[in-house]
Amino acid sequence: MKSVGIVGGGISGLFSAYYLLEYGCEVTVIEQGSFQDGCSFGNAGMIVPSHIIPLAQPGMITKGMRWMLSYESPFYVKPRLNWGLMKWGYLFWKHSTEAHVHRSIPVLRDLSLLSRQLFQELAMRGDFDFGWQEKGLFMLFKNQETRHEMQEEAHVANRAGIEAQVLSSQEVQAMEPDVQVNVEGAVYYPGDAHIYPNQLMDGLVAYLKNKGVRFLENHSVKDFAVQGNSVKSVVTSGGTFSYDEIVLAAGAWSPELSEKLGVSLPLQGGKGYSFFTSDLTNNIRIPAIMLEARATATPMGGGLRFAGTLEVAGTDRSVNMSRVKGIHNSINQYYPDLKVPFPKEADVWRGLRPCSPDGLPYIGRAGRFSNVILATGHGMMGVSLGPATGKLVSELVTNQPTSMALPALDPLRFS
Repeated sequence: MKSVGIVGGGISGLFSAYYLLEYGCEVTVIEQGSFQDGCSFGNAGMIVPSHIIPLAQPGMITKGMRWMLSYESPFYVKPRLNWGLMKWGYLFWKHSTEAHVHRSIPVLRDLSLLSRQLFQELAMRGDFDFGWQEKGLFMLFKNQETRHEMQEEAHVANRAGIEAQVLSSQEVQAMEPDVQVNVEGAVYYPGDAHIYPNQLMDGLVAYLKNKGVRFLENHSVKDFAVQGNSVKSVVTSGGTFSYDEIVLAAGAWSPELSEKLGVSLPLQGGKGYSFFTSDLTNNIRIPAIMLEARATATPMGGGLRFAGTLEVAGTDRSVNMSRVKGIHNSINQYYPDLKVPFPKEADVWRGLRPCSPDGLPYIGRAGRFSNVILATGHGMMGVSLGPATGKLVSELVTNQPTSMALPALDPLRFS
């Protein structure tokens, strides 16, 4: 029986533990904080095989520069003299090409479809409830320019085998009979789904504990004891622990840990915000991305969660209420009769999505170390890609054939 230490108690770490159990491994999850404070708890909860175009794409830098002029915009890079940020920015620019998008589409598609299949199996298994619903996703747009962009994306999706339907405003309204929807139209992806992330995370932790997984909360990793081509133990604030295999799934903090092993990992924390309202007379039925505002709306837990922004600010976890105001202001532009109160700062969730510069996650072995696997860099799709990531990690640990090819996800691809 292999012993595996997973550094990071977020969605990638927990699903890695889940699938490693199926291979009979002895698993410990090490988390620097509390398991109630991870990035995935406040996620928009969207499971999105539709998202096959990486963040690094033509035109994104121009849009980003324009958005940075507004405090309420959906995108912001905190200016700072930081070599890691400059390298990340250069690599993002370098990969914002049509050729990169073309190469990435089948990778993201296969990863997302594997994840959706595993979510479906998890829901059918019924180990715990996590609010699984297959209602699709609206990509709502309000102007002709965005319509043109989304028609192109729908064409790309259909060509890649992901069903996409371009709808008129009347067709959107017919599918949302309980609230007014003020849009030019939408692209509808019937194959997408959504969950309640809080239930998923709580359910996973409870299930894993019941199955014997050891959880070490408030244990920050200080160093690794290296012997030859393997890591013999993990040195934490609460003691030193030895494992046969180590999985680094520490989200936005992964570069700090990989650096201790001499592995450079270009990655930036992309801060996002969300808030939840339950005081609604009527609710939407289908999750939506409000495209011009780059904000999301997801029905869950009897209420409605709004989320958005991508604030590249390292590991700064402070709340910028101007960004939250931008999300709130967008709601009535798309759903004019929803009465959503502006949240108090204490009720605003924020999390750091680990963003790679090319929009593809890092899943694979860490260079010369024979017993270290990296699983991070999923950006805004951490929850959506969680099961696939965990499955692939478990296959790598146990030397099984992987469910999909991994070269494009190699953690050393920028070395």
